[in-house]
Amino acid sequence: MLATRPESFAALRDDWNAVLHRSTANTIFSTWEWQSAWWSVFGKECELHLLGVRSGREVIGIVPLVERGGVFSLVGGVEISDYLDVIAVRGYEDAVCHALLSYVRGQACELLDLHCLRQDSPTLAYLTELAVEARLTVEKSEEDVCPAVELPSDWDAYVASLGKKDRHELRRKLRRLEETGSYRWYAVAPSDGFGPEADAFLRLCRESRQEKAAFLSEQVEVFFRLVMSIFGPQGTLKLYFLEVAGRRVSAVMCFGQGQELWLYNSGFDPSYASLSVGLLLKAFCIQDAIYSGKRKFDFLRGREPYKYDLGGVDAPIFRLQVRTR
Repeated sequence: MLATRPESFAALRDDWNAVLHRSTANTIFSTWEWQSAWWSVFGKECELHLLGVRSGREVIGIVPLVERGGVFSLVGGVEISDYLDVIAVRGYEDAVCHALLSYVRGQACELLDLHCLRQDSPTLAYLTELAVEARLTVEKSEEDVCPAVELPSDWDAYVASLGKKDRHELRRKLRRLEETGSYRWYAVAPSDGFGPEADAFLRLCRESRQEKAAFLSEQVEVFFRLVMSIFGPQGTLKLYFLEVAGRRVSAVMCFGQGQELWLYNSGFDPSYASLSVGLLLKAFCIQDAIYSGKRKFDFLRGREPYKYDLGGVDAPIFRLQVRTR
């Protein structure tokens, strides 16, 4: 089954998430909602190939691909999605990878370029083995890391688990914030992407760093607002804010993923940098995750120092390239 028209996303909706929930690729970045939103915003820059794999009448795999200049990659975009993968029902990964490789070899494909694969992804093993058997050139490389911290059952235990220096610094920064006499943090699930919370989040992202302001292009802002409109009402997405003297000075976007909370993006007002408002709001997000019974806090992709200050331990993500000619 192959679909190449944008409206084909709608036809695959029911099968898509049903397969995803039975796969090891079950992350928010591979949901029908996320992938179709990405395509609606960024799809004009590439050609769509939605590959559905069946065993009899059952759909056992979905491989959403885009093609640019002979290079096939997964829908989602490396700059936007932190985890991506082939979507295959557990136990059928080999068959789905075989169908994927056969398909791209039949196209005008020079390179199959898969980004953001987690270290436990079955795709890394199965696709590599199939490509080697076909005498194709394969390259696996560590692309980045997604630091994460395993969460204990209470906040004090979490703070105690940090290294001596990090523990001391966190407590010192918390005391300094408390000395302001007027602060609060809170979380909201936005009802859409155009309310005051969405505007405040995007403003703080832009203000925090020039690099982030450059990243937040018109397209990216449209995508972020769309994601807030989709996942906010579901309760999957939350915006966290820290206020000092009634002013929003820091913001974080998080996703709930089963027993985990994922930190997707953040921003802060640089004029409040002396109060460490960016790091402290992330600490409050961890506190909220603990009180909500989450078992893991994932900082997602990147080696920013604050992730290690808060106890993050690296988990690598990989890039797998198969030259098909």
